[in-house]
Amino acid sequence: MIRKIIKIDKEKCNGCGACVSARHEGAIDIIDGKAELVREHFCDGLGDCLPECPTGAISFEERDAPAYDEEAVKEAQKKQFAKNPAMSSHSSCPGSKIMQIRRTETSEPVKATSTADSGSKLQNWPVQIKLAPVNAPYFNGSKLLIAADCTAYAYAAFHQDFIRNKVTLIGCPKLDQVDYSEKLTAIIQNNNIQSVTIVRMEVPCCGGLENAAKKALQASGKFIPWQVVTISIDGKIME
Repeated sequence: MIRKIIKIDKEKCNGCGACVSARHEGAIDIIDGKAELVREHFCDGLGDCLPECPTGAISFEERDAPAYDEEAVKEAQKKQFAKNPAMSSHSSCPGSKIMQIRRTETSEPVKATSTADSGSKLQNWPVQIKLAPVNAPYFNGSKLLIAADCTAYAYAAFHQDFIRNKVTLIGCPKLDQVDYSEKLTAIIQNNNIQSVTIVRMEVPCCGGLENAAKKALQASGKFIPWQVVTISIDGKIME
């Protein structure tokens, strides 16, 4: 049938996941760092996701598509809730869903093995991608760490394992609602960067940061060693 349905411009999409949160039906998923309409019969054509998109990547079109199946949507929501009640009660976006992580309590604070381990390893300021000057002197000859905001909170040894001996930049594409690729491209092009480490969370919206960093590396025209490390919500490095 011919009906109104959403259209996603992948060139404009930064993978922030805001549309996934807005679509209570579960019609949209983040795939390879980009929003994609994966269940056309879950899309009601009302456009709840339109105002949430920071880059204007979502619009309407009229085309042949399966009819909206409200019963299928309700059934999918029931299954999602049964699978994980704590997360499903908030929204369909894993980056915004409520989750309680239970830890074993300790009677006393755990002491670092040495004073060196307990100290901050931060070597530069500012750390926000939006605020960092492109030609800051600390970029030259540096190993660059591009990290999602949440990673340092989720991963306990973040300073020791990631920030140490690196220049740090952090950001969240979902909150900043900006494409970091242009800024990161300028930083890499204009400085002698030795390597790039991208640290992200497992949630789909973090794909926007990873994609921006990869896009910047490609656009810079330089061959620089790089790696992506993914942190789970409960604070582990994912293989």
